Amino acid sequence: MKQHQHHHQGFWRMWGWPIVLGVLTTFGLISALFSDGGLGDILAWIALGIPCVVCVWYGWWRKPADSKA
Repeated sequence: MKQHQHHHQGFWRMWGWPIVLGVLTTFGLISALFSDGGLGDILAWIALGIPCVVCVWYGWWRKPADSKA
């Protein structure tokens, strides 16, 4: 039973944030598709902007860790 619980924690530790970002992106795209101004557009901008900011942060601005190989 402990191994199953450990496997479950490992799954969420590895895939938790990518799943959250995927759901947020999906919500933003659907909101942008079906909204016609107002609150829907604001929600779409926020929901699509957060994954973009995360990608820029981890892709370009964050310094790589020192690797001692």
